[in-house]
Amino acid sequence: MRAKLFVIMQSAFLGMGLLVFVPTINPTASGKPSDASPASSRNEFNSAKPRGASTRKPLAVWECTSSWYGDDFDGQPTANGETYDMYAATAAHPTLPLGSLVRVVNPRNHRSQVVRINDRGPYVEGRELDVSYEVARRLGFDQHGIAKVRLELLEVPARQRTMERAD
Repeated sequence: MRAKLFVIMQSAFLGMGLLVFVPTINPTASGKPSDASPASSRNEFNSAKPRGASTRKPLAVWECTSSWYGDDFDGQPTANGETYDMYAATAAHPTLPLGSLVRVVNPRNHRSQVVRINDRGPYVEGRELDVSYEVARRLGFDQHGIAKVRLELLEVPARQRTMERAD
């Protein structure tokens, strides 16, 4: 009986050990939007985050003032060349690398949204982040215009290789 219990316990601990040491596979870690359905998450768009972004430990966390931009810029080109969509889960930041994934948390209502940085701005002193209208709506500050938010940097895109000249 003791030997059987020992084998069961040993198997359980071995299985847990494998879970700790085997890395998870994330097929969408490229930073490109996932094709998952947006209805599967209450506070975050799945279309703007790779799988596991909501449970990933942030690289950095800080607080800032955020505003939103919408109709006046809808359809205009962004800093990375995309067309701005006021209903997408995107944001503008003055210095974060384009393509970075950031979780924006409204501490007043604890709603959060993962966004992709695809533009530069805001250009108003005292503000550090401009989110799309839809993100502001989901976070609950579209009527106020600005909010104190917590930013959690989740992913920075890999550096693109510079083209080397062959002499």
